[in-house]
Amino acid sequence: MKDLLPDLCDHYEQAIHFLPLTCNDYGGKPIFYGQCVTLRCFEDNSLVRDILSQDGTGKVLLIDGHGSCRRALLGDQLALLAIKNHWQGIIVNGAVRDVGTLATLELGVKAIGACPIKTIKRQMGELNVTLNINEDLVYPGDYIYADLNGIILSKTELDLSALNEARS
Repeated sequence: MKDLLPDLCDHYEQAIHFLPLTCNDYGGKPIFYGQCVTLRCFEDNSLVRDILSQDGTGKVLLIDGHGSCRRALLGDQLALLAIKNHWQGIIVNGAVRDVGTLATLELGVKAIGACPIKTIKRQMGELNVTLNINEDLVYPGDYIYADLNGIILSKTELDLSALNEARS
């Protein structure tokens, strides 16, 4: 399957919400989805490591870096940690780095830009808070679906097997 979101939008039109965040795709896994874990931080990725050190089975980390591309909130080492702990993907409203390596990893990664500069470590940020991204609210525990078409959210997990039945 090359595209997931158009089918989800057609089938679950009333249950989904498009997140108008223009991102580039940096990971080697173009389609990813899972339950949303939220983090708000600004040019400090200290808490990203802590979160990605936990079991991420069935989860996607959404980092609101306030759109800053002056420092990268994710790089290759954190992405490898995410893979080790079974995270499905990471979306950054901010920058990532090591983009050549990220493209080779089996992890969904979306971000608004790239920057080679690492963050300052101050242990600052807020985990599992409601995020306001481009006037759209994202709640911890929402379900997030991403592919090359963008990002959508749902309050409940969507049954992907219904898409196969609809195609039959």
